[in-house]
Amino acid sequence: MELSWIALRKKAGSLAALALLALVAVSARADERAVKSRVEPIYPELAKRMKISGPVNMEATVDANGKVTDVKTTSGNHLLAGAAEDAVRKWKFVSGDGTAVVHVEINFKMQQ
Repeated sequence: MELSWIALRKKAGSLAALALLALVAVSARADERAVKSRVEPIYPELAKRMKISGPVNMEATVDANGKVTDVKTTSGNHLLAGAAEDAVRKWKFVSGDGTAVVHVEINFKMQQ
């Protein structure tokens, strides 16, 4: 009985390692997912009045059909982040194999 338990644990460890490799492979290919259509963000009025500009970096989760299912800001001004996330939620990406996490940057610039 003990011998089969050890064999079972080794198999489980191998399966866990394969699952981890699969996750790493998806992450490595994620940035290759091309954008089919973009929606420009609406510059927040408060940020305009305060003359706030700069980049907002996000991670967008994209399903196999290219639809954005989740967006999370990783850096950038919080007054700009909401508008950036709202815009990226409306983007469409090229279809691909499974779910991917795509790194997106939107740079807000004041009009001169």
